[in-house]
Amino acid sequence: MNLEPATVRGWNFSNLDPPFMIPKETIDNIFESAHIEEVVGDYVVLKKRGANMLGLCPFHDEKTPSFTVSPAKGIYKCFGCGKGGNSVNFVMDHEHFSYPEALRHLAKRFGIEVEEEEMSPEQQQEYNERESLYIVSQFAEDYFVKQLHESEEGQAIGLSYFKERGFTEETIKKFKLGYSPDSWEAFSDAAKSAGYKEEYLKATGLSKEKNGKLFDGYKGRVIFPIHNLSGRPIGFGGRTLKTDKRTPKYINSPECEIYNKRKVLYGIFYARKGIAQDDNCYLVEGYTDVISMHQAGVENVVASSGTSLTPDQIRLISRYTKNITILFDGDTAGIKASFRGIDLILEEGMNVKVVLFPEGADPDSYAKSHTTEQLKEFIEGNAKDFLVFKTDLLLSDTEGDPIKKAALIREIVASIAIIPDFITRSVYVKECSAILDIPEEALINELNKTRKNQLNKRKPGRAPHPDEPPFFDPGEQSLSPTPAPRQGESKSTVSYQELDLVRVLLLHGPKVVSVQVLNEQDEQVEQEVRIADFIISEILGDQLEMEDALHGKIVAAFVEAQEQGEVMEGKKLVNHEDEAIRELCTELLSDRHELHNWEKRDIFVEGEDKKLLKMLNGVVSSYKAARVHQLRDENAQMIKEAAAKGEDVIPLIQKKMLLDSLLSSLSTPQGRTVIR
Repeated sequence: MNLEPATVRGWNFSNLDPPFMIPKETIDNIFESAHIEEVVGDYVVLKKRGANMLGLCPFHDEKTPSFTVSPAKGIYKCFGCGKGGNSVNFVMDHEHFSYPEALRHLAKRFGIEVEEEEMSPEQQQEYNERESLYIVSQFAEDYFVKQLHESEEGQAIGLSYFKERGFTEETIKKFKLGYSPDSWEAFSDAAKSAGYKEEYLKATGLSKEKNGKLFDGYKGRVIFPIHNLSGRPIGFGGRTLKTDKRTPKYINSPECEIYNKRKVLYGIFYARKGIAQDDNCYLVEGYTDVISMHQAGVENVVASSGTSLTPDQIRLISRYTKNITILFDGDTAGIKASFRGIDLILEEGMNVKVVLFPEGADPDSYAKSHTTEQLKEFIEGNAKDFLVFKTDLLLSDTEGDPIKKAALIREIVASIAIIPDFITRSVYVKECSAILDIPEEALINELNKTRKNQLNKRKPGRAPHPDEPPFFDPGEQSLSPTPAPRQGESKSTVSYQELDLVRVLLLHGPKVVSVQVLNEQDEQVEQEVRIADFIISEILGDQLEMEDALHGKIVAAFVEAQEQGEVMEGKKLVNHEDEAIRELCTELLSDRHELHNWEKRDIFVEGEDKKLLKMLNGVVSSYKAARVHQLRDENAQMIKEAAAKGEDVIPLIQKKMLLDSLLSSLSTPQGRTVIR
């Protein structure tokens, strides 16, 4: 999710003056009142299934229900497409609302009055900085539009150019196209006269400074404003109309507090409704492609704002659809250069198609020379699945050269391997096997090797698709309830063991078990303790720290609650202000499989909650053992290096003996909670 900045879980409202935010207490009330089953039940028919409720996922097409709602935990999770979260997340995803819009919607739905409270001086300062950048950008947009339509220079040069490109008056006004005079100081002087500070003019790139004097950043250019999801201008693209090769054709706004080009898509404000309605997003290269397509009646189209496609831009599209169709002109070299960006789309679990326009044509020119019906028919009739298209395109370069063909096969397999969905991968293997004239088994073997390598190098923040096996072979499918670590470079055993520890904290933290503990006289006695207290005591008692920063934050939340005498429940963290914590907790709290109530038929199955003590000792001991193994490996390397340098290794060997002893003692786990 791409949320605007918030303080704790309060929200800044730009349309209120002076600025206010929703108090945390009110937001907590919304979360507590908006029961997940009622919120989701407004959109999805849910049926009771044990402790949970089941229905058809509203975010992707499915015939067999995989969408699970847990009233007890306050979360939803689709085990088909992977979406999950709390009530606010659901409304944001389903209605394409922003965070404050979703809060207002739920507040109204459950009869909660939203009273804004005034910001603190620090919050006010932060808000003012951002709002000043927005305001000066709005002034610039208005100035450029006025220059285009009301100045002689703007009409003669800028407006004439846009009309020569075939843009109508309505289109020019819709996209707020403008013109910056061919003068060194015209805009900067106007902005300063209107009272705008130089620091904000320079931060947005609207003005530049040289020798202590401001000059215009977009001198003599036609202007394409870039808007955020709410329609506010956050940046500008400027095109020169001069033929001087030393002058860059386009210049774009520098990154600042309100503009991050990696997270922005040109035209998204105008396209989001069409993308959601058509369940497809057309991705083009430039500003004029977007504008011409809109003018032709195709509005579900965006451009990547002059940058290579980024994961943030892909995730922005995924808020509205899982389907992307990339529209290319006939430049083969340009298509090949874009393959890496398309692989990123596949990696995000999106469906990608490609349309290749005839030689000499692009989305801009084709949209202007054909009717809306012809444009839509051409796109629909020529859309090819990306991997099939890529295979066909590159296969022609390998004719008669087995080495090149082998390299092509590896490249295609690498693209298939990053697709998170197991079934989709298997379909592609079958199809590419036929196109490449190579046995499926050979592709499967190569795919297994590739995916193993990819899992070892998995990026921080990414976890496997919830329904996927580790590799291709169905026989290798894992039913482990614990996903791979999300954060941190290390993929050691410790990462997995501490993730399991976090899972137990979230699922069972408040529950009570009877354990053998030491009192102040070092005598073993039986004592009832909460699982969260037991785990915290074991971790802090041995001065252990989480290897993964995200896991550490979750453990810290339990420690903080303990210190305040409160009982932390895992489901509370589903509403945490940190998005990464929310996502991981939702995933860990989601049960893929639920045991039926076999006891009604006199069949007794021991679930995890009925063998808590055994599980608890096992999880804690496994985590500690993994940490000791890690320390022992580090110690062995230190002994090797010290011996090579001729240094004293006795202390290191003594440490090795201690670690070996600890590892041995962990084979029979014992609680070591101290009663005070």
